[in-house]
Amino acid sequence: MVTANEGARGTDDSKRYTRRVVDDELDELMAGLAAVALEGPKAVGKTATALRRAATVHHLDDTLERSIAQADPGRLLAGRPPILIDEWQQVPESFDRVRRAVDEGAPPGSFLLTGSASPTVPPTHSGAGRIVQVRLRPMTLMERGLDTPTVSLGELLEGREAPIDGQTGVGLEDYVSEVLASGFPGLRGLSDRLARAQLDGYIARIIERDFEELGRKVRRPRALRGWMAAYAAATATTASYEKIRDAATSGQGEKPSRATTQPYRELLERLWILDPVPAWLPTRSRMARVAAPPKHHLTDPALAARLLDVDAATLLHPRGRARAMNPEGTLLGALFESLITLCVRVYAQATEAHTAHLRTWSGDREVDLIVERGSKVLAIEVKLGGTIGARDVRNLLWLRDALGDGLTDAVILTTGPAAYRRTDGIAVVPATLLGP
Repeated sequence: MVTANEGARGTDDSKRYTRRVVDDELDELMAGLAAVALEGPKAVGKTATALRRAATVHHLDDTLERSIAQADPGRLLAGRPPILIDEWQQVPESFDRVRRAVDEGAPPGSFLLTGSASPTVPPTHSGAGRIVQVRLRPMTLMERGLDTPTVSLGELLEGREAPIDGQTGVGLEDYVSEVLASGFPGLRGLSDRLARAQLDGYIARIIERDFEELGRKVRRPRALRGWMAAYAAATATTASYEKIRDAATSGQGEKPSRATTQPYRELLERLWILDPVPAWLPTRSRMARVAAPPKHHLTDPALAARLLDVDAATLLHPRGRARAMNPEGTLLGALFESLITLCVRVYAQATEAHTAHLRTWSGDREVDLIVERGSKVLAIEVKLGGTIGARDVRNLLWLRDALGDGLTDAVILTTGPAAYRRTDGIAVVPATLLGP
């Protein structure tokens, strides 16, 4: 299906490819839209997913192909569709070329773009309404094949009160392994040591190459790594800039200004390494006390664990430094929540929903995840453990009282063995049994 300009790099072993949740979304969009951009961090599987659909391929991260495209951008539109422009941000003009082709009547399924970062120089036009952008995140628990889901997030969001049932043999140690193993497809199946080496290399590339490709020379690599580690330590919290700065610059007398350090955050977000969950800001007056700061997450909890240099033994039996890393709870609890947040965001995107978190200004009420589509709202709490008590459901019950019929369902995702619905109506679901 691919043309010669793809070369040996374009070959795709379909027998080894694991179908992603986003594949269904891409199939539907490409059947009706002329251009789709698949975006996300490096190594998340964008190219492998896109190659399964492409007839003509342009790899713009290849020096020769990039030089040719820069000299003659029109060549990017030539060939049998679908035309894949891989790493389009390397030649930002390619985005505008595709946009204009769509304006001129390109048929559905003409172009597929992939991008691993926002470009240093943005396209002349946003492409809104012409090029639909789709996010690809690391692999979910379902995509990793731990178990077969029995509970659908989409049905929970619809409020259909579908039966909540299912059993799993996946336990706490399995979830810890998945936190550390990473959802990057290329790391799946590696030994622990090899996976750690690959993650170390990934982090080094961000510091040594990716920042410079986005136009910023890193003069103090250790300082940048310190900031990345500080964000990792803040996983699943709403820690302020000042707290993150203090953690990143521990031991320094004079703290750097926001103007000095803000580019770190901006570029890490442009690389999709930081993946914060925004605050839920409902318009209902009875919910006016909610706060606005985002909840911090890295794109993959395995990156956070590697930046903090923790392993399974450290997470399961924290002592000293590991215990102090996440003052709002256990580090394992934070990383587990980050893993589940990754899964929920992927499943929510598949149902055209948005994901946020809820926290009141006083901090007395929190709900880990809010999934919303139109007037439908699903509330989700993440619980490290399998036993659910009254304290675990109190914020969900509070939100249900506040929203009434505006809350379609409420669920606690756990590390336990069984899915069921409590007598108070709250669904309890093992994390690995949740699917889109």
